[in-house]
Amino acid sequence: MSAEPFILTAALDPAAADWFEDLRQTHFPPGRNQVPAHLTLFHALPGDQEAIIGDTLKAACARTPALSMEVRGPWSLGRGVAYRLSSPGLERLRADLVAAFEPWLTRQDRAPFRPHITVQNKADPEVARALLTHLQLDFEPFDVTATGLQVWRYLGGPWAPVAELPFSAPGAGL
Repeated sequence: MSAEPFILTAALDPAAADWFEDLRQTHFPPGRNQVPAHLTLFHALPGDQEAIIGDTLKAACARTPALSMEVRGPWSLGRGVAYRLSSPGLERLRADLVAAFEPWLTRQDRAPFRPHITVQNKADPEVARALLTHLQLDFEPFDVTATGLQVWRYLGGPWAPVAELPFSAPGAGL
């Protein structure tokens, strides 16, 4: 079994995933964009606990419907820009997973959850400020859907996809 950690992200509906990825491809500094646009739930789950993590995620996805998320607007990262998202349902799911994974959580994964999708990072601060201003001009909040969970293996920079687990509970998203 590989010891490289797992990263857990929320899978987005295809239109939203494409929209954020287009922004990321356009605005990330060349050579720095090694992973697709993503909404990270956990940054480093232990790579040697694949079976337990997999069982926990499969059970969570089986009881979770698709989750509505509001894209609240662009937000400065100092040297980049991200979009803030709000979703009570996603926050509840993450809280449940925090409880399940508590013994393994890093300091970063124990920190308060601030859902976001980064479309620019490691850019010159002036370039980042200009992009933030541009993206804020006509921004109107809109809804996207989390359709499941994605598990990735961290490879020291790039990520390797491991699994995509769809949410499968009936009912409207929360």
